[in-house]
This record gives sequence, C-alpha cells and structure tokens, in this order.
Amino acid sequence: MDEQRLIRVSKYLSKHLRHEPERLGLTLSPGGWVAVDDLLAACAADRFFLSRAELEEVVARNNKQRFSFDESGARIRANQGHSVEVDLQLAPAVPPDVLYHGTGHRAVEAIGREGLRKMSRHHVHLSRDVETAQKVGARHGRPVVFIVDAAGMHRAGHTFYRSKNDVWLVDEVPPQYLREQQETR
Repeated sequence: MDEQRLIRVSKYLSKHLRHEPERLGLTLSPGGWVAVDDLLAACAADRFFLSRAELEEVVARNNKQRFSFDESGARIRANQGHSVEVDLQLAPAVPPDVLYHGTGHRAVEAIGREGLRKMSRHHVHLSRDVETAQKVGARHGRPVVFIVDAAGMHRAGHTFYRSKNDVWLVDEVPPQYLREQQETR
C-alpha cells in the first residue's frame, strides 16, 4: 500500500472508530471494539473498499499506532482520541515523573489560565517525550510544549491511564502542574 492510501485509510478509520461509528451503522462495544468483519462490511457498504490485508497493514504501519487488534485478531479499535462515549477499559497507571503536551501557540494564554482540558475528547493526551509533543503541537500552528508535573498530579490524586500506543491520558491538567518549555536556540 502506498503512503497516500495508508493515510487515507487511517483518516477514514479514525473518523469512524473514534468519532462517528454510527455513520457506518457500527456500535462500539466495551473497550471500543468492533468486529473486523462488521467493519469491513460497513466500509464496503459505504463504498470505501478495504481488504483485511490492507487493514492489517494500516494497524501495523500507522506511525501513531492509533489502532489495535484484540488478541484473537477478530476485533479492532482506536486506542484513544474518541469523541463518542466509550469505556476503553484502561487500568489506572502510575505515570513517569514528567510528561509533555504539545499545542499551537494560540492556545498558550488560555492553557496558562485554565490548564489543559479534554474539550470534546475523553481525556487530555500527554506524551512521554518532547519530540512527540512538538509534532502534535505543530499540527496546530507554531508548536509550544508544556512540561507536566505528572508525579505531583498523581500524588494529588489525579488518575492517569496509558493507552496501548503509550499515550498517557488524564481528565485534566490544572495550571499549577504546567510549565511552558523554553525554546533552546
């Protein structure tokens, strides 16, 4: 599969496994799972033809590892980022001492006042490394990275989860746990 098709399929799957499963007549089961056969049939009915081999390639090659199969390979889900109601059945996890969040420069002032909020998603997404946070921030303009005192938040009772693709999730990050990373020149 060429890179253009890979991106197109990934975006299509993200839309329907994270935001609009009902558009294809799909219902996410607990954990966010959908039967692979149901997904492929729904895609075909929507005239978006996708083979099982292509689906497996997208799951394997997606650079953000957005999707995963269950142990049997019979079900698929988006690992996080849902705007529809779904219980991903993630267990609470102890975060590393520091995590990072990337955003566009236009959001910095509001984040400084209000902290990080989940907005239309189920959680705030945090990364383990600065590079990933910068890439995320670049999608929203000039990137700005916030350093998150995850250890302090955890001690204060905030619950963290870690998705299968190593994205850290939390309900919110109050402003007192944030520090803007200073650019190094």
